[in-house]
Amino acid sequence: MYAIPLGDDGAELCPLEPWQAEEFLAHMDRGREFIGQHIALADVVADLETSRAFLRSYAEKAASDSGRIYGIRVDGKLVGGVLFRTMDVAQGTAEAGCWLEPAAVGKGLITRAVGVLIDWAVEERGIHRVEWQVAAANQSSIAVARRLGMTKDGVLRESFLYRGKRRDIEIWSVLAPEWRARRRDAQVRTA
Repeated sequence: MYAIPLGDDGAELCPLEPWQAEEFLAHMDRGREFIGQHIALADVVADLETSRAFLRSYAEKAASDSGRIYGIRVDGKLVGGVLFRTMDVAQGTAEAGCWLEPAAVGKGLITRAVGVLIDWAVEERGIHRVEWQVAAANQSSIAVARRLGMTKDGVLRESFLYRGKRRDIEIWSVLAPEWRARRRDAQVRTA
């Protein structure tokens, strides 16, 4: 299996595959309450069967070029992940998402990992627009969108029914020309 380093702190990005269902479930169990505050993944992955089915659905998405999932590991331990929930290469659009267990929060892991995904999507797959949908109450995820240079496109008011409550969803996005300009500016600053 390959791994992409996310810095010098032992963090790396690796594919998540169905054969890792047991490890993925253990990770979900460690972070279930925290992860479940804003996203349904904590409810979807409830046992080994649902863990395997979830990872299998992303293996199928990867095979059809319509989505991807990657784990974030620190010193070999799975602590979170990022994904393209949807990806439409013909239209040039993708929707990114993320999650972390509590012990991994505040280390910049999501920002770095999503940056790698966006680089790949824009430069390798020709994606023009990467979207980020986030519960309006999820300020940590909104901060990631800002750090990635995304623009808030709007709010879908009370559009998401989650655990019996309607939630507003904010839509953020970055376009390929914006992403490339941001990367160039960052390289100039570090040169």
